[in-house]
Amino acid sequence: MSITAFLNPEHWMQDSSGLLYVQLRKRIEEGIATGVLTPDSPLPPEREIAALAGLSRVTVRKAMQELVDKGVIVQRQGAGSFVAAAKPRVEQSLSRLTSFTEDMERRGLTTTARWLHRGIFMPSPEEGVALALSMSDSVARIARLRLAEGRPMAIERASLPTDILPNPLAVETSLYEVMEASGNRPVRALQKISAVNLNEKDAGLLGVEPGAAGLRIERTSYLTSGRAVEFTRSIYRGDAYDFVAELRLASS
Repeated sequence: MSITAFLNPEHWMQDSSGLLYVQLRKRIEEGIATGVLTPDSPLPPEREIAALAGLSRVTVRKAMQELVDKGVIVQRQGAGSFVAAAKPRVEQSLSRLTSFTEDMERRGLTTTARWLHRGIFMPSPEEGVALALSMSDSVARIARLRLAEGRPMAIERASLPTDILPNPLAVETSLYEVMEASGNRPVRALQKISAVNLNEKDAGLLGVEPGAAGLRIERTSYLTSGRAVEFTRSIYRGDAYDFVAELRLASS
């Protein structure tokens, strides 16, 4: 489909579907998602988009600015606007028990984190069951937004017994490094993966639209003794991850 036909308002603009700049922004995002607008391809100038879509320059400029803010398009001085380059997906093995930091470092990616909260709390019923805690025990919680090369990748919320992690502030980058230093790094884990549609809060943190596809991973990790020492609930961007598992034929 040509860009002229794609931006023809008869195909997408509706009086009952909200603000015009939002409709235009979603139409361009749809074009990128369906391959009509390919990575690194140029977009028409704003005045041309306005003419093709029957919109004002102000409306087009507002839609374009939102797309720039979201990283969907990039503007190059003297060259115009371009669809952003495709971001590579990350393959993560389900057969290796590694931390986010270790996974990204093996790929040569620089990781950062934005702390959401950390501290000592009374355990929730879910934490109590997963970690075999009584209601008189305390639990250390750390929650952070994990980024690779500045790109939001996952929201990670981990809970641990306080004798395993007495000071949540000790975790600066890798939780498993802190656990290994005290001789409490887990050696196995059980994971449950489910597909979710991201709520407004999580979508905002991950830089995607509310309702976008995501992956929820719930993991309980254990020491060699069999004790559960980590209960983590993570939300991953659905457009950034492929989880890979090796399967072997069961012996008869």
